[in-house]
Amino acid sequence: MNISTLNKPAAFLIRDLQIALSYKLQFLLQFVGIFFSSMVFFFVSKLIGGGISDQLAPWGGDYFSFVIIGVALTDYLSVSLEGFSNEIRSAQVEGTLETLLITPTPVSTILFSSTLYSYSVTSLRVIVYIVLGALLFGLNLHMTSILSFIVVMILTVASFAGIGLISAAFIIVFKQGSPINLAVTTGSGLLGGVFYPIDILPSWLEPVSWFLPITHALEAMRQILINGASFSMIYNKVLILALFSALLLPIGLATFQYGLRIAKKEGSLIHY
Repeated sequence: MNISTLNKPAAFLIRDLQIALSYKLQFLLQFVGIFFSSMVFFFVSKLIGGGISDQLAPWGGDYFSFVIIGVALTDYLSVSLEGFSNEIRSAQVEGTLETLLITPTPVSTILFSSTLYSYSVTSLRVIVYIVLGALLFGLNLHMTSILSFIVVMILTVASFAGIGLISAAFIIVFKQGSPINLAVTTGSGLLGGVFYPIDILPSWLEPVSWFLPITHALEAMRQILINGASFSMIYNKVLILALFSALLLPIGLATFQYGLRIAKKEGSLIHY
């Protein structure tokens, strides 16, 4: 890998950081929002009390710890679904999409570099969620394996990114509205175990949740952060997430390339 290959993602990251810092209030408010969001879930956990302690027993019986990890990790799903699509949409509106695509830079480099800032800020937001939860709201953490945390996080982001690329392909072709966003966001919120354990789902619906990457990502992450699980204890979840990544990333890139060919053929690449 030569220096120029690394310079391009760095240039995108610096550009987006400079834009974000030019709106300092908006940049800061997103972290203020984390505090209030954490507070809401803390009070909800007090209201629930031990009402679902049996279902939460695998994670220590604490609803706040359960839900705050779910909400924090969902940020990655949101930025994956919206990040690629928003970057494509912005480039279309600003008239820079065609210019970017005719450069010798591979499309995959452009796509992932353009969302590098979003993923970086989301990682910071996840850390803030966890730190605020631990310092102010009694979030119980027992992480013993940083390696497990990093591996699961990488595989989670890779899985979500594949879905995001498929969503971006719809934006390339149809300009507005992606059914992928609606389907995955709704499905993950309802069936992925973000706000409640999947054990409470009807028996006929629970198996559907296993086809969602977020289900396995949350299971692994909660085991790591709450129960102090080692890599060997979450090995099966890592394999499942690796399989999702191996399938969804190539499919996402291929779908995006296909959408790009359709837009070029129709001459609608710069239309919005």
